[in-house]
Amino acid sequence: MAYSITEKCNGCTACARLCPVFAIAGERGQLHTINAKRCVECAVCAHACVQQAVADADGDFPPKLPRKAWHVPSIKTEECSACQMCVHICTAGALSISLPAFRGDLNVFAQLSAPKKCVGCGLCASICPLGIITMQAPDASEGGNV
Repeated sequence: MAYSITEKCNGCTACARLCPVFAIAGERGQLHTINAKRCVECAVCAHACVQQAVADADGDFPPKLPRKAWHVPSIKTEECSACQMCVHICTAGALSISLPAFRGDLNVFAQLSAPKKCVGCGLCASICPLGIITMQAPDASEGGNV
């Protein structure tokens, strides 16, 4: 089940700006809504909400978290096939494929190239066909790559 926005919403638009699947709509200063069919239950909206107006499927209100506490992808680069699926699904533009070290280098991999853009939604981890991306606390991932 999708997250929902309650009457506590003041329409600040923080949730809508950060939603990785564009599931949140509303005008500034007015109550926003979440499209349940688009919501991937990543909790980014709840973590960003100053008003604690976002409820999960159980009706609980996940806490607002400072951005530095949001999880980031940790990638087992030595196992990455550089398929780019994670790069393409990342609407925040936080991931990229590494550049080859030399002409003909095939040892390229996905990397968290823009950690400040990452919203911690976990879509990259969910789509990785090799299962080599996990979401971890920023201090545990040491820059996003293992």
